[in-house]
Amino acid sequence: MKIDWKQKLGSRKFWAAVAGFVTPIIIISGGYNELATEVTAIIMSGAALISYIIGEGLADSTKNSRGADDDE
Repeated sequence: MKIDWKQKLGSRKFWAAVAGFVTPIIIISGGYNELATEVTAIIMSGAALISYIIGEGLADSTKNSRGADDDE
């Protein structure tokens, strides 16, 4: 079974799950709530950036493949 990493990394559900996993670990290991909030914010900001980059890349590749068909 092959994992589609583009789809996974572009998924907000995946990043929410990562944040939901990391945050309790920080708190359980003695971190304070503000640190957990900051780390969650960083994860979700990174998720938004990664999703945007993947989405734009897919849109550009679709546009380029349609343009190549028009030239033939």
